[in-house]
Amino acid sequence: MPTFMYVSLQGDDRILIFAVNSRTGALTPKGEAKVAGGPAPIAINPARQNLYIGRRGTKQLSSFKINQRTGGLTETATVALDTDPCWLATDRKGRFVLASYYEGMGVSVHPIGSDGSVGAPPAEKRQTFRGAHSFQTDPTNKFAFVPHIAGRGPNLILQFKFDELTGRLTPNTPDRVTPPEQDGPRHFCFHPSLNILYFSNEQGCSVTGYHLDTSSGALRPFQTVSTLPVGFQGQNSCSKIQITPSGKFLYAANRGHDSIAGFRVDATSGRLSALDRTPSEKVPRAFSIDPEGKFLYSAGIESGRMTAFKIDQATGKLDPMDTYPLGQRPMWVLITRLGTG
Repeated sequence: MPTFMYVSLQGDDRILIFAVNSRTGALTPKGEAKVAGGPAPIAINPARQNLYIGRRGTKQLSSFKINQRTGGLTETATVALDTDPCWLATDRKGRFVLASYYEGMGVSVHPIGSDGSVGAPPAEKRQTFRGAHSFQTDPTNKFAFVPHIAGRGPNLILQFKFDELTGRLTPNTPDRVTPPEQDGPRHFCFHPSLNILYFSNEQGCSVTGYHLDTSSGALRPFQTVSTLPVGFQGQNSCSKIQITPSGKFLYAANRGHDSIAGFRVDATSGRLSALDRTPSEKVPRAFSIDPEGKFLYSAGIESGRMTAFKIDQATGKLDPMDTYPLGQRPMWVLITRLGTG
């Protein structure tokens, strides 16, 4: 099955498309899609047939059909939003697009049609607080979580019950988790086999692991580990976080220290042990790991370039390979397999 990468360039109003060599990690440009209005967050449905893009400048949400052979994109629908989205995902069944709004102080759930097109009005629209930064359902598709950063937000994770048939959200009991420090949970990822979530903490410059009670949908923290080296005194904030498909290694990006922090994940407990902090492109807001967990690609929002790293399968160390020019303000990197054979 061919593997493709999509990179949104908010400053250039376009989405770059690359073919990914699954053996070497090399990227081959395969064209672009013009997307006016500051494209930023990208999501793909579970069937990998439709792609969704948030246009932050024009406050819109668009759907695209993916050509399974070439990776090309054809726009199918665009709906208006009240404010600009900073995050997109689909639910686990691919029935809804989930969006969060940093300045808009909330989240929305938009229906997806039988052809994969995004629809309006939203099935759910809920005001939360400033600094809402991501929004995902858990693997059972019964619960959803919305972290809010600290300082410009209230430093908490909201917990919801999610109705996968209607898209409606119901506050869970308890309805939130509040970190004891001003860590500012931002983005999160799920362990592939354990009932554990990992959050990158924007202000705390750390990663926190949470146990997920799959019966109640409640989170319980068990570990927080710094993403920075001991003694670092400069300004820094964390952004993206991702775990390898094997569950062996986890990575989080440092903006300021300009590095990718690596962690080894204990196979039984899910606890993290710090590895290297690998220098990255300047201000690495977006990065992504390929579907086989062999390569990591980090884009620098200030440099306008992307560096490809090989992941050492024994140690988790990142070894730099090639650097690719992108354009103005790369905001999202998404890698996926396409096709059926």
